[in-house]
Amino acid sequence: MLLSSIYSFLLAFINCFSFKVSCLESEFSLKGDYLLGGLFALHEVQHATPLFSPEAIECSRYSFSKSGYQMFQVMRFAVEEINNSTTLLPNVSLGYEIFDHCSDTKNFASVFSFISKNGSIKPKEKLNNYQPKVIALTGPYGSTRTITIAPLITMDLIPMVNYGATSFALSNKLQYPSFLRTVPSNKDLIEMIIRIIQWFGWNWVAFLGSQDDYSEDGLRLFSKYIQNTGICLAYQEALSQRANYTLTLKKIDMLNINVIVVFAVPQYASSIIKAAIANNIQNKVWIASETWAMNQQLPREPGIGKIGTVIGITERLLSLPGFDEFIYKERGTTDVNHNDSADSEVKSNSKTCNQDCDCCTLLTAEEIINENPTFSYAIYAAIYTIAHALHKALQCDMNECCKNATVKPYMLLGQIKKLDFPLNGRQVKYDDNGDPTVSFSVIRWHTETNPPRFDMVGRYDTYPEITFTINNSLLSWHNNGSVPFSNCSVECKEGFSREPDGFHSCCFLCKKCPRNSYVDYSRDPYACFPCAESEWSDEGSAKCKARSVVYLQFTEISSIAVMISATCLIILLFAIFGLYTYNYNTPVVRSAGGSMCFLMLTCLIMSSISVFFFFGQPTSVHCLLRNVIFAFFFIVFLSCMAVRSFQIVCIFKMAAKFPSVHSLWVKYNGQWLFVGFFSVIHLISCVLWMTVSAPKAFRDSLTFKDQIILSCEMGNTVTISIVVSMGWFLGFLCLLFSYMGRDLPKNYNEAKSITFSLILHNVSWIVYFTAYLILKSQYIQLLNAMTQLASIYGILFSYFIPKSYIMIFQPQKNTPAYFQTSIQNYTQTISRT
Repeated sequence: MLLSSIYSFLLAFINCFSFKVSCLESEFSLKGDYLLGGLFALHEVQHATPLFSPEAIECSRYSFSKSGYQMFQVMRFAVEEINNSTTLLPNVSLGYEIFDHCSDTKNFASVFSFISKNGSIKPKEKLNNYQPKVIALTGPYGSTRTITIAPLITMDLIPMVNYGATSFALSNKLQYPSFLRTVPSNKDLIEMIIRIIQWFGWNWVAFLGSQDDYSEDGLRLFSKYIQNTGICLAYQEALSQRANYTLTLKKIDMLNINVIVVFAVPQYASSIIKAAIANNIQNKVWIASETWAMNQQLPREPGIGKIGTVIGITERLLSLPGFDEFIYKERGTTDVNHNDSADSEVKSNSKTCNQDCDCCTLLTAEEIINENPTFSYAIYAAIYTIAHALHKALQCDMNECCKNATVKPYMLLGQIKKLDFPLNGRQVKYDDNGDPTVSFSVIRWHTETNPPRFDMVGRYDTYPEITFTINNSLLSWHNNGSVPFSNCSVECKEGFSREPDGFHSCCFLCKKCPRNSYVDYSRDPYACFPCAESEWSDEGSAKCKARSVVYLQFTEISSIAVMISATCLIILLFAIFGLYTYNYNTPVVRSAGGSMCFLMLTCLIMSSISVFFFFGQPTSVHCLLRNVIFAFFFIVFLSCMAVRSFQIVCIFKMAAKFPSVHSLWVKYNGQWLFVGFFSVIHLISCVLWMTVSAPKAFRDSLTFKDQIILSCEMGNTVTISIVVSMGWFLGFLCLLFSYMGRDLPKNYNEAKSITFSLILHNVSWIVYFTAYLILKSQYIQLLNAMTQLASIYGILFSYFIPKSYIMIFQPQKNTPAYFQTSIQNYTQTISRT
């Protein structure tokens, strides 16, 4: 198949020149010092058929293309303008050889003509000696046609400055080293389409194309670049002319896709739009690629307004000053020459050269001028690119060029790559891939007017910097102003994360984020992220709020009140300590415990000091001092109280019944052994408590959603239970011995005072533990401090203050005689009973 195709191409080339016909020096050719090649689709092969015998293609047999002829005229206009310039190529003229390029694969005759030298091709000639017929060329229109012939042009490094091939594959300089273009590549066009989709928040789109390199390249790039953008390609299809367009459009409608990208050459795009009209497909957004965005026939189709809104992407349209006058002048000349019989005879003999166009002369100047101008500037820029490169290669100044300089195609290519010049208000320059700067316009079709309007509503530029904007106020929609909806799922409300629903990432369910978590769409819309410990959030939150850190401040009124109370207590205890020291040898002090009173008062002072560590920001040291100090010293005090209660009972009741036991108790200072024993046991339990799990600072972030309570964690439950149990046990002993001595002499009867103080102590701690279990607040720590103070105040006022009162205000009762009388009265009462 490949050999037969090559054979037919060569046969066509030979035929074109074997007739010894010089193609008409008319619109298709112009003599000059340097010849440019041009390939334009004046006719279009709508349906390619397989060959069964070699034949040369005759483009004039196929459908005429007005837009192709308009492009053709732009090249002629540009060459004439350059030749009339006195500064660009002052004493050098440009000529051209233009061919009708109507087929994707059968137009090699024109290419062979371009690369030939004196009518022949010499493949073995050295590149630096080879001078083909043309110094450079522009065209053809379309990626497939360009990819087909480009290897023959670029292998000799002949500059191929294209105006209408956008395939990204052509940017590969290893395969196409001398290919450049004046239109952006499909890569730029696809990026522009994606920007438009993202601008309006769409993510559920269809992509329709044709079965050619242009559409295949576009689909490949679109699929690649929408990754990680949130856009889903819900439907895609490459259509042929015989495809079932109705079925395709019904599938799109069933999928609720409201945005359709039509990335196809004009004849396929026309078939798609006409099928949409015929099948009553309504209220869609159609994004038109550059090839048909400015199509002049489709907006006039009956019923076009019902299909929805058509948004097109085209290169920024720039006027070509003088082009209209050129066309009017050319039309006058053509009309005169059209009746020349000799001219017609030459034309008829040159048809195999594809330099014949019977329909072209039938067009009016207005028809040419009003045709799709999408590629006019690109053609104009391509010709000026070659001219500026020649200006550099020929070392031209403002007056003349160096005609003696030898300019080969590869030399011209080197100059083209360095170009950077302004042309009609736009900068012409090429990157390393031979691609130009991008200057797109977004247009909106207005089909309700006659003639239809193409209004620019947005723009995208990459020079001098990347800018993209759409003026929403200029963009009217088919549904009375609001942006059409084209998403697989309705966007989740704030604070809801996505849950995948199906294959596409755009399809999801919405799930409310739980408390103390949030959803961040910029990070991952499918996850609820936990808030940091120092933050909080309600259900369904999109961000976390900072928690307030609370603890008992020194400056709070309640804290100040408790600290003043503790200070007063300590002062009072020191005063009593001094009073007891002063009255140490008196009966009241001895009956209160003698030297043991000082140990008891010291323990109460140390317990009172621990209250101050409840205020301020808790630390591990604070937690130890506030809990362990009180627990140790207060239990030592309770052991003193217990032994003191037992000792009084022992003297009055057990001495007579158990004299030996009493003697041993007195001989070995039983009260100090008792206190020492329990103190050591308690010290061991406290050390065990601190070793296993010492009290430490704790950040409570669970109790209140918007607060972090700084408090102390009490530590291991078992060890702290041992410590607390010892206190309760000693308290029970105090009550028991106090009850046993309820009938002792008044001066020694401390049952009421001890019972009252211990009941107050127990009730205080029961209230505290109950509140601790029920309530969670920083003020629980305040209650703890108040409980400790209440226990100490209760003991102080029930045990020490009454005795101090006697020493100060009733000194007559603080005498041995008074106490002796009380004992005698008690003895007489016991003997009578």
